[in-house]
Amino acid sequence: MKNLFIFFSLIFFLLSCAKDEQSKLTIATAANMQFAMKEIVQSFEKETGISCEMVISSSGKLTAQIKEGAPYDIFVSANMKYPNELYKSGFTLKQPDIYAYGKLVMWSIRKDIKLSFEVLEDEHIKHIAMANPRTAPYGFSAKEVLINKGLYQKIEKKLVFGESVSQTNQFITSGVAEVGFTAKSVVMAPKIKEDSNWLEIDSNLYSPIAQGMVILINRKEQEQNAKEFNFFLLSSKGKEILNNFGYSVID
Repeated sequence: MKNLFIFFSLIFFLLSCAKDEQSKLTIATAANMQFAMKEIVQSFEKETGISCEMVISSSGKLTAQIKEGAPYDIFVSANMKYPNELYKSGFTLKQPDIYAYGKLVMWSIRKDIKLSFEVLEDEHIKHIAMANPRTAPYGFSAKEVLINKGLYQKIEKKLVFGESVSQTNQFITSGVAEVGFTAKSVVMAPKIKEDSNWLEIDSNLYSPIAQGMVILINRKEQEQNAKEFNFFLLSSKGKEILNNFGYSVID
């Protein structure tokens, strides 16, 4: 009898946990927004009482998952291509909103490296990290910069590609790559900002990184919460956080 009670108690506990997870607003988040989104979610939860869960990956991979039926409620992308693609395919409640413009930086954890485009050709620089240009918008921008500087073919053998900005950051912070390209929002994160060696890339060298957000047609019970999050990210509080992480926002 005691074992039966324990069994049913365990089943009840597992069902309760599953229900709690389902009641959370699920936000599919591009990797460049990882640190900013954490702060945004904390502020949103405090103001509204709505619990959120983040799923972080490259914009391209998240888009593929959404098309395959992943139960996400909001998609916060690193560009407008993927949100527009989902909108045209009927996966979203409405057209995407531009919530910010991203900025690209060159980054190294080594203080002895004076960052410049010239240093990328130095024989002592063996590996240069960047996100996959095919699936990660910041990788596309980094490739665009290198092509515009006439460097891509010269240093192509040194390039190591991360699945997303997050994996690219791991290559840089672990020392696998001496130098890499990432989002400015990463180096502006509090734990990184104080001890970081980075160089902001001239925005004339790459196309504007307009970042889009869409509400997904997925779970009807989360639709209102998704609308509230959409409103919050575009509000003055949301913009303030984005500004603090180095994004440009529309007033």
